[in-house]
Amino acid sequence: MKHIAFFIPSMEGGGAERVVINLLEEMLLQDVNLDLILAAVEGPLLSQVPKQVRIIDLAAGRVINAILPLCRYLRQYKPQALISHMSHTNVISVLAKDLAVTKTELILVEHNTFSASKSKSMRAKLVPPLMKLVYPRANHVVGVSQAVSDDLEIQLSLKKGTVKTIYNPVVNENLISKAKAPLKHSWFQEDAPPIFVAVGRLTAQKDFVTLIKAFALLRQKKIARLMILGEGELRNELEMLIEKLGIGDDVSMPGFVANPYKYMNKANAFILSSLWEGLPTVLIEALACGCPVISTDCPSGPREILDAGKYGELVPMGDVEALFQKMLNVLHSPVDKKLLTQRAMYFSFDKAASRYLNILAKN
Repeated sequence: MKHIAFFIPSMEGGGAERVVINLLEEMLLQDVNLDLILAAVEGPLLSQVPKQVRIIDLAAGRVINAILPLCRYLRQYKPQALISHMSHTNVISVLAKDLAVTKTELILVEHNTFSASKSKSMRAKLVPPLMKLVYPRANHVVGVSQAVSDDLEIQLSLKKGTVKTIYNPVVNENLISKAKAPLKHSWFQEDAPPIFVAVGRLTAQKDFVTLIKAFALLRQKKIARLMILGEGELRNELEMLIEKLGIGDDVSMPGFVANPYKYMNKANAFILSSLWEGLPTVLIEALACGCPVISTDCPSGPREILDAGKYGELVPMGDVEALFQKMLNVLHSPVDKKLLTQRAMYFSFDKAASRYLNILAKN
């Protein structure tokens, strides 16, 4: 029986963490022993980790402190493979494996378009040069979209074809079931005004500022509502903008919710306003829920997911007027929900898990 370990900083409520949970769930069906290694055992998604998965607490707090604990784990348990997610975690994984001197196969998974990141944090400055140094030492490097893979090869000077593309596992029967769950909220009652939903961390990357400004323009033309599900450091700034624009009664930011799919299922449209992504899971989830979508044409993922606009609307990044116009149009445009759900199945659990297992089977 295969023994595979996944490594991620924590179980905070982001897209990469959801991807890990989805892969764990599907691989359990393939008769695989699974460990989930965390630098810190915390985050709202902890409760969603399958009970059959052994959680390894490195008690490192921050990922930078995880090198030696991860090295000890690799020496003690010797998993066949370590699948690491997120750039800074991937760098630490390579260093820990080098120290451990084990035969564990190392798969590094990159979720964002490297060159598109606008982050000015210290980590954003330090990690890329380290990636260039250590990524070639991994057994496999995976991008979650073709654009991410191509970008990585260019930015890290890797030979073309070196980075494999495996779309994230997003859709399964459980998601469809959750989408149909009852939603007891006054905004979603029959005959209520149309409602737009967005999901994501309240960070600069998601550019909810543009979305809120576009909604304010829409609100001048039509009665409508906007709900942003997620939490993050820009909450105060966004709340001040909402108040300044005078749309406080029609915008809700309830924070993180465990089941966003029932909101997507009943919304008039889903909006992704990001400045950059890797393969935005929430966009696929919205399609799976049969929800019409409007997305920025950001690097990368939306154009691939929506097949250049066949399955949803694409708008330029940071363009308030363009986003407003698409939001207005979607309220009057009939959408074939069956077509949307069929597209979403391209990003199913079983397809993704099979591709990771096939990589290991070839070695």
